Amino acid sequence: MRFLVRLVGLAALFVIAGPVLVLPAVAGDADACVKGTGDEKIAACTRSINSGLWKGPNLAWAYTNRGIAYRAKGEPDRAIADYDKAIWLNPKFADAYNGRGNAYDDRGDRDNAIADFDQAIRLNPKFADAYNNRGVAYRAKGQPDRAIADYDQAIRLNPNFAMAFYNRGIAYYFQKDFDRAIADYDQAIQLNANDVHAYKNRGLAKQAKGDSAGSDSDIARAKQLSPSAGN
Repeated sequence: MRFLVRLVGLAALFVIAGPVLVLPAVAGDADACVKGTGDEKIAACTRSINSGLWKGPNLAWAYTNRGIAYRAKGEPDRAIADYDKAIWLNPKFADAYNGRGNAYDDRGDRDNAIADFDQAIRLNPKFADAYNNRGVAYRAKGQPDRAIADYDQAIRLNPNFAMAFYNRGIAYYFQKDFDRAIADYDQAIQLNANDVHAYKNRGLAKQAKGDSAGSDSDIARAKQLSPSAGN
């Protein structure tokens, strides 16, 4: 029945400050390096990296996008290696620190993850994703108050950040503050009506409050959205 999981979204795709070099021979690869997925994205970024046409911050951009793809495939070590190169090429690239922080978190290395999220936030104090991701790392370290403070800031910066509401709901749940957890799951569902995780976790919170009917309704909705949600 338990479903309280933490979700860390992949870093948003980005465009670095200043023009990105795109020549006709690699224009398609540049597009796929941003918009592609999986092996297609990795191959396109690799061709861009190996072309010799990308330098400095532009090359850092390609490494960071490839790192996103490696992380999505469940290969955090390869992702970290790419983020390392991106940071070496552009030490002020907040997205690369955020991405590497996520990859460290995937490995269970919370301290290095938090250090990278700290740096991403120093470089970009309005980086809502980095606050949300640091909150996840703090919660995993058993520091829910610090996690909630980061989710609060992520939501202040982006009031439509469904994942931050969802993650804050989890933190409140583990503090046994079920009313606040339910309120956050309500908001997450309002922002993303098909969030099976939010429905199921809200059902668990309602169950903890003794609201069997509300719990059953939410679990049923979760199963409707995803049959595996009943497992």
